[in-house]
Amino acid sequence: MAKTLKLMLTRSIIGLSPKQEATVKALGLRRVNQCVTHADTATIRGMIAKVPHMLRVTHEA
Repeated sequence: MAKTLKLMLTRSIIGLSPKQEATVKALGLRRVNQCVTHADTATIRGMIAKVPHMLRVTHEA
């Protein structure tokens, strides 16, 4: 079974740069405290690295 990451948006995207806002939306996050699950890939890790101050990341087996 592939490892997954659970992402939660912890802050509002208001005031972010357009690139950062697009990254958060591309991760599938629209509202504060919304959670999504993604496969643990290099692409997703790179997106998380662009907006680490906005997300809470937990690992799932």
